[in-house]
Amino acid sequence: MAQPEQDSLVEYGFRRTIITITAILCALLEIVDTTIVNVALNDMRGSLGASLTDIAWVITAYAIANVIIIPMTSWLSKQFGRRNYFATSIVIFTAASFLCGNASTLWEIILFRFIQGLGGGALLVTAQTIITESYPIAKRGMAQAIYGMGVIVGPTLGPPLGGYIVDNYSWPFIFYINIPIGIIATILTLMYVRSPKYGDKLKANQVDWIGIILLATFIGSLQYVLEHGQQDDWFADSIITTLSVTSLFTFICFLWREMTYKHPIVNLRVLKDANLRIGTIMTFILGFGLYGSTFIIPIYTQSVLGYTATDAGLILVPSSIMTGIMMPFIGKMLQKGVPQKYLVTLGFATFFIYSLWMYNVMTPDTGTEHFFWPLVVRGIGLGLLFVPITTLSLSTLMGKDIGDGAAFTGMTRQLGGSFGIAIITTFLARFNQQHRVDLIPNLDATNVNVQNRLQGLQQMFISKGFSANEAMDKAYKALDLAVTKQAAVLSYMDVFIYLGVLFLICIPFVMFIKKGAGKVDMGAAH
Repeated sequence: MAQPEQDSLVEYGFRRTIITITAILCALLEIVDTTIVNVALNDMRGSLGASLTDIAWVITAYAIANVIIIPMTSWLSKQFGRRNYFATSIVIFTAASFLCGNASTLWEIILFRFIQGLGGGALLVTAQTIITESYPIAKRGMAQAIYGMGVIVGPTLGPPLGGYIVDNYSWPFIFYINIPIGIIATILTLMYVRSPKYGDKLKANQVDWIGIILLATFIGSLQYVLEHGQQDDWFADSIITTLSVTSLFTFICFLWREMTYKHPIVNLRVLKDANLRIGTIMTFILGFGLYGSTFIIPIYTQSVLGYTATDAGLILVPSSIMTGIMMPFIGKMLQKGVPQKYLVTLGFATFFIYSLWMYNVMTPDTGTEHFFWPLVVRGIGLGLLFVPITTLSLSTLMGKDIGDGAAFTGMTRQLGGSFGIAIITTFLARFNQQHRVDLIPNLDATNVNVQNRLQGLQQMFISKGFSANEAMDKAYKALDLAVTKQAAVLSYMDVFIYLGVLFLICIPFVMFIKKGAGKVDMGAAH
């Protein structure tokens, strides 16, 4: 490892502050955009004349492009120089944001969102590397904490920001707000960010074009299956079945290609490192919990409790603030030599406590005040997990392998989120049906309590001017609605308890981490 070259990338004072702010801005831009669209889908559907299934492609297209480009960022940085690649990615992301806001048809916005995802995916891993290399080795735990604030807080900022913009302006402005930030970030990148010296670039005939095509096909097919599986009834749908087979086949071919080709697009050999393998599993689970819980809470509060888009988003703010507060403390603890293994174990246990707490507070009329402390606990858990898992994953890698390792952790976090949302959506639908079937036998017409409830509802509707027959009909419908609502609440409770158990199961994995996996020299990350 060329240590003098790596040391030359360390920045100090004002210059390091500017580079850090620029990188975090870009990471936030990318991550906020993965969730900000969720609350605007109804408005977009209305103005573009699309169905709910079709408008969901606005999210799917971005996610597919994102996950395809992330594992390629290390290779692309080497080919084009990191500063040039980073600046170009910001320009692509910003230009695509403008085009998304101006889109007049569904297929236009889907295309522009895909392009935006290609630009955005590069921002995450590259921003992490730029921040890390700007700090001396002794302070790189703190560098990871600073970057982690953007990554963890970003998904939570999206829903309230999107809700506010949709409620007060119109949906194109969720894309337009990226433009001034993107322009400033591009200028600052070109002025301040430096690239490490790489070896000779590959010639066109050496580029792993087959690997690129196989990766894009594998990830694209898998992401589609995860995003659309539940609504299309999984393997009962021919497209889902075909794409599942395609994804499996191209994945096997991709593994073979990358292990045998001289200049692979993704360096799979780096997975020989035991800590990276374990860290990749834990990063996947972290993405599952982070994006899964960010997805489920706004849906529960809007569909069951009747919150507005803005209120549903704002409920997650305590969690974000707590994570932001935790990050610098975690960074300092790592600098002082506190083993990451202990912090990760505590983080998984804390997330289990949060899930168990949410399971216990969920009712058809849970108040806002009941969410506050569980979500603060969630913020503590995510703070304890992100930085230690990242540094553990890369702690036994050397030189250029660190950049490849960072790309793996970035990709698995995103994939974990996709799997989490797909599995949670499926579970909610299946559990909901089962709970409804289980609850209906309790509505026995001969039961005194049921009769009293129906009569009470009937009298309420009669007092509003309905006839006795109409009032009874409405009473039955109201009772049916109450059963549906209760079934939904029980389904959300089930999801939370399973999510908690998943995090609890991860704790033994931490025991397999090698001793001496301490401070990580990320100086050669790309």
